[in-house]
Amino acid sequence: MIYRLRHVTTYAYAHPVDLAAHLLLLTPRRLAGQRVARATLAVTPTPSHVTEAPDHFGNLATRVFIDVPHEKFEVVAEALVEVRFPDPAPAATTLPWEVVRDIARGSAAMEFTFGSPLAPLLAAARGYAAASFPARRPVLAGLLELMARIRRDFTYRPGVTGPNTQVAEVLESREGVCQDYAHVMVSGLRGMGLPARYVSGYVRTRPPPGRAARRGADQSHAWVEAWLGPEHGWVGLDPTNDIVVRDEHVVLAWGRDFGDVSPLRGVILGGGDHGLWVGVDLEEVDGPVPA
Repeated sequence: MIYRLRHVTTYAYAHPVDLAAHLLLLTPRRLAGQRVARATLAVTPTPSHVTEAPDHFGNLATRVFIDVPHEKFEVVAEALVEVRFPDPAPAATTLPWEVVRDIARGSAAMEFTFGSPLAPLLAAARGYAAASFPARRPVLAGLLELMARIRRDFTYRPGVTGPNTQVAEVLESREGVCQDYAHVMVSGLRGMGLPARYVSGYVRTRPPPGRAARRGADQSHAWVEAWLGPEHGWVGLDPTNDIVVRDEHVVLAWGRDFGDVSPLRGVILGGGDHGLWVGVDLEEVDGPVPA
């Protein structure tokens, strides 16, 4: 599937900002299942200094410094991306989850078994996840059931949670948005010793004819990648929509939780109160992708 992506972020300040430094994670990752034909970032006002370098997790991070007074800051990210992640192995053929847990302890994936500020190791989250992982169950079978349970048990309700809402609160209220769904799943899996990472990106804005719109469209989206072991690697799972990531998602970045992959964050001198507007469009396009 080929997508044209446009993500606009605009800040309007009550008073001029004298100095600003921002970190942008708005360039889609280049992956085996995701080819980025074109990606641009337009920043207003024009930065005096720009650097690009991978962060700890391999995400392409753009750092901008602005030293002219400004009452508006805007970033327009555009990309043309071809996506087709492979289908996962049949669930029954994947390793028992306990085996994956044990192998993970000596692998690079172990990094994603530890708690993090927004996805801590909580007994409540582990207990919720454990219901999908009886003894010797193939790991992907458990993951698919857990994903479906989260979609069923939690109410998608924008506005009731924020960027720093804790997993314990979401488990109690059973409502939130894609970020909360992903944090609950990540926290539960890590509590069981299974590697899981938080993924930021986008889901298709307009569905094919006859199919319902995906939750989380028209804005940044979040989902989970879980490790199936050394043979099958990582699989993307979207608990907000109860789907395996194949050709409806574009990956921006991954990390331990939202704090690692916020699309835009920074520090400013001045500004006072501010307003924020974000617009996202991920549209399917026809024709070949330029080489």
